[in-house]
Amino acid sequence: MRRLEVIDGSDPSVVGRALRVALANDGPALLPREFVDVVPLGDPSVGRTSTLPAEVPRAIALVIETSGSSGLPKRVALSADALLASAAAAEGALGGPGQWLLALPTHYIAGVQVLVRSIAAGTTPLVLGRGHFSAADFAALADRLEAPVRYTSLVPAQLARLVTAAEADAGIRRSVSRFDAVLVGGQALPAALHERALALGIAVVRTYGSSETAGGCVYDGLPIGQTLARTRGGELELSGPSLAVGYLGDEELNEAKFFTDEGVRWYRTGDAGTIEGGDASGIAGAVAGGSVTVTGRLDNVIISGGIKVSLDRVERIVQWVPGFEEAVVVGAADEVWGQVGVVVVEESALAAAGVQVGGADPLEQVRRVVADAAGRAAAPARLLVVERVSRLSSGKPDRQLIASRLQDDPH
Repeated sequence: MRRLEVIDGSDPSVVGRALRVALANDGPALLPREFVDVVPLGDPSVGRTSTLPAEVPRAIALVIETSGSSGLPKRVALSADALLASAAAAEGALGGPGQWLLALPTHYIAGVQVLVRSIAAGTTPLVLGRGHFSAADFAALADRLEAPVRYTSLVPAQLARLVTAAEADAGIRRSVSRFDAVLVGGQALPAALHERALALGIAVVRTYGSSETAGGCVYDGLPIGQTLARTRGGELELSGPSLAVGYLGDEELNEAKFFTDEGVRWYRTGDAGTIEGGDASGIAGAVAGGSVTVTGRLDNVIISGGIKVSLDRVERIVQWVPGFEEAVVVGAADEVWGQVGVVVVEESALAAAGVQVGGADPLEQVRRVVADAAGRAAAPARLLVVERVSRLSSGKPDRQLIASRLQDDPH
């Protein structure tokens, strides 16, 4: 067993120093938190469902608490081998080691992995200050990167602000285009935003993964390193050396999500997906060389008028409409249809696209686009224009909070 230490995840220098020791399998296992002082070790965890143990199995080097954006938070336990295997796979997929610009919180796996990759590469990352993401500050820091090969990792909301600024400012555009790869993950990247970024010369790499896979393990649809992918019953399953040890203190969830088939350990992602092309590898039905497409969460589905509607698919369609590139679609109760989709969008985004909420109804335009692509049952029933979409500190939309506010204010 080894001691579990909660550290200040808001300070990347603290996390980096402790992580270097943990990756050498020396010292305590780490649990970085945004606010380190909320829970003494061994006491009931505030806002969580279980007690935090003082010790964990020796194999565990890092514990990441998930964002809880769509359910209760979980504590994902990762070994040093899994973290380093993920870093090695990323380095191989990107073409070699480089210097990183850290723009994500280090109590989330994507931020931690920037530190792991930097430690593995022997480079020193530059760290963007906390607070509201500023494209100008990001570009200025990017200009200070010294290594010939440069990387960064962002979520779509950050990329959207960067693209908008780069379209208006040639200096920012030059700074951002110097990156050899801009990894974008954490949630689906809107296709329209992807196209705008590529048009600016930004080397976007779409990533897919989770804390349970030690970060991104599929780049631009292709599994990296020794990652294996397959689908069963429409659900995407992943395998490889970067898989987590499991969930801390939740054996029931471990049994539901991790399993062994023909000697190969797999993780059930909970995502619907397909794999096109490639060949059966012979390893428990995995597909080698195929392109992975994630179509949405299996549990992010509503029943509207008796018809199943994937809110993830609706959201992707909505994001093609000008002004709605960063819109979020959530479900809400409805007296007539049972459940309906609600589009939540920032007022500033509509204004920038010249969309007048008080003029021609933008909801009707969105409804037509969605109905043409996915059928009338999928067309959102409501439009909610807000000053700012609620987000987690990782940059992901806080879907739980958005949905709860819709319940409190059904109109």
